[in-house]
Amino acid sequence: MSDANKAAIAAEKEALNLKLSPIVHLPENIGVDTPTQSKLLKYRRSKEQQQKINQLVIDGAKRNLDRTLDKRTPLLPPPDYPQTMTSEIKKKGFNYIYMKQCVESSPIVPIQQEWLDHMLRLIPESLKEGKEREELLESLINEVSSDFENSMKRYLVQSVLVKPPVKWLEDEGGPLPESPVGLDYSNPWRSSYVQARNQIFSNLHIVHPTMKMLLDLGYTTFADTVLLDFTGIRAKGPIDCESLKTDLSIQTRKAEEKIMNTWYPKVINLFTKKEALEGVKPEKLDAFYSCVSTLMSNQLKDLLRRTVEGFVKLFDPKDQERLPIFKIELTFDDDKMEFYPTFQDLEDNILSLVERIAEALQNVQTIPSWLSGTSTPVNLDTELPEHVLHWAVDTLKAAIHRNLEGARKHYETYVEKYNWLLDGTAVENIETFQTEDHTFDEYTEELDCYVVWEVYV
Repeated sequence: MSDANKAAIAAEKEALNLKLSPIVHLPENIGVDTPTQSKLLKYRRSKEQQQKINQLVIDGAKRNLDRTLDKRTPLLPPPDYPQTMTSEIKKKGFNYIYMKQCVESSPIVPIQQEWLDHMLRLIPESLKEGKEREELLESLINEVSSDFENSMKRYLVQSVLVKPPVKWLEDEGGPLPESPVGLDYSNPWRSSYVQARNQIFSNLHIVHPTMKMLLDLGYTTFADTVLLDFTGIRAKGPIDCESLKTDLSIQTRKAEEKIMNTWYPKVINLFTKKEALEGVKPEKLDAFYSCVSTLMSNQLKDLLRRTVEGFVKLFDPKDQERLPIFKIELTFDDDKMEFYPTFQDLEDNILSLVERIAEALQNVQTIPSWLSGTSTPVNLDTELPEHVLHWAVDTLKAAIHRNLEGARKHYETYVEKYNWLLDGTAVENIETFQTEDHTFDEYTEELDCYVVWEVYV
């Protein structure tokens, strides 16, 4: 065996003879964190730095706030209100209003759809047709739903809260809706109904069948009719005011005669029949005929009123297509320039036509007067009210002045331009010129000046 092998074997033996370290047993609480270990494990340097930064920011904000508050003007002390303004009654009232708002803000159960459907079924189908009717029904449903909700809120408020005895809270909330009261069938009602109906028929004469026929006759005759025809006046061209007055007066008289020969005989025929006074008691006869006279009077007054309104609209400056054209001449007589007819005469003639229309149909006899044939007939009251006549006169005056404004300016232009030839100024200038020494050329120039004015005139 070589020396090298011997050395290796000796080294192995020596290694096997080495002593191992003793076995150390771990403590029993090796897996349990102690308070010191927990503090070390949870410690974070970043959190500590963030807390310091936040504290620095808060301290800086407080310092800035203190500096800002020091610069501000100190607040005034609260005013010393009288005791009546902060009384217990006022506190109770405001407290009640606050509590009421809180109660009203609570949810309310809406009205049931079945109730709305039942109400809609009570409406006839004919009243539900059409787009406008649908919108009306929707508005009705919204109104009923709103009333129901408001009633429930009022009931809830008055059930939960006790209103304090404060005067200015008396109208707060309003009264609750009364419960529906059914019809009282304890006593028979037909006899009282018949009695009331008979009383109405005996006193309200307008519901009499003859009155209805008279009313229909008036509508048929006067509904779309006026005494005068104003459509063709402008088509006639320039006319004299007197001619227009004469034409309209003739038309008024013819229209009056036509009414008295057509409408009035039909009215008389109504009351000559046996059934005309059927159901009218003798003691109610005067009241019945008074109602007849009133109805006839109203129909004729309405006809006259519409005629006056049509005549007034004839002079409306906004409607040039119907405006009459009057002949007005600019005259020169007795060294005076003026229009003929004058503006005042034109205005008087136009206003007189209103009076002529108002004078029509003033001799219409009442039915009792015609039937009795008295020597002194009694006529219907067909006079137009004063306010209608005043309105017509005022409106016509304003319209006439507005329509004649152009002619008035034209007249003023003539006066301003040529009046010096008429008031003696031209004669005075000529006489002064003649007394002075002038050359032939100056005389010629002065003469040419007057020749030019002669051409203008």
